[in-house]
Amino acid sequence: MSECEVCGEVIRGKPVLVSIGGTKMSVCPKCSKLGTPVEQPGSEIRNQLSGKIRTVSPKGQPVVTKKRTRDVFDLMGGEIVEDFSEKIREARIEKGLSPKDLAFELKEKEGLIKKIEKGMIPEDDVRKKLEEALGISLLDSFDASQNTGKAGHITPTLGDVMKFKKK
Repeated sequence: MSECEVCGEVIRGKPVLVSIGGTKMSVCPKCSKLGTPVEQPGSEIRNQLSGKIRTVSPKGQPVVTKKRTRDVFDLMGGEIVEDFSEKIREARIEKGLSPKDLAFELKEKEGLIKKIEKGMIPEDDVRKKLEEALGISLLDSFDASQNTGKAGHITPTLGDVMKFKKK
């Protein structure tokens, strides 16, 4: 079950996708009156196999728009450090390896190593191979004490700060 993005109540059944002030939101049927319903054509569909986001055109044909970025589930073990490409390059040079030598050692393509050193985020299996081969850590583990919310604290929703006009 999901929560309404306006009032915060648990939505029983299927949420309604509406546009409120140009922003798409999943809301309960009661709050759906505050915006305009969003039609199914033009909605985003995530392809789990390729990781790409497709948009369905009004004619019903899929249009590939962009590659999937890492999401919260990718970061469960920790977040990859911002300067990962520099760390990899420096560790590789320190060990006296060329990108080709490192690629051979990892059984990966040289082009992949070069792309990662230029800033492409490596997949988890490649990241683990790099960490093991170079003796570095590329993850910044999430500390639960950094969580800003208090236990049992209710977070405010958009409906808590909005002022409704009465007709």
